[in-house]
Amino acid sequence: MSENLDLVRSIYADWERGVFGRADWAHPEIEYVVPDGPEPGTWTGIAAMADAFNDQLRAWEHFRVEATEFRELDDKRVLALVQFHARGKSSAVAADQEGAEVFDVRDRRVTRLVAYWERKRALADLGLKE
Repeated sequence: MSENLDLVRSIYADWERGVFGRADWAHPEIEYVVPDGPEPGTWTGIAAMADAFNDQLRAWEHFRVEATEFRELDDKRVLALVQFHARGKSSAVAADQEGAEVFDVRDRRVTRLVAYWERKRALADLGLKE
């Protein structure tokens, strides 16, 4: 198993428990991209990524993300197929969404994280199949 895959797996070890406070895995100038979903955008830097992520979490309770599969795309990128689990704060409706996240890794730091709400879009953008 590669170092990049080990790094991404260690990130999900926290995220699967709903723990999102650790960012030692991120490059200080990380690019965080959300290409789809309710609040798409691009942010640069750990603080901006954290703010964007916290803004996205405001609508949800008990948000967690579970990785169901990891794929090394090349020597610098790892794809995580994920399942998002949450409950709407105002609606109390449970949400389970199949998404995907692409991690660009350089020198054991994630330099770019692309978080897709829609798995099909991620796979299409990458030219991959389920």
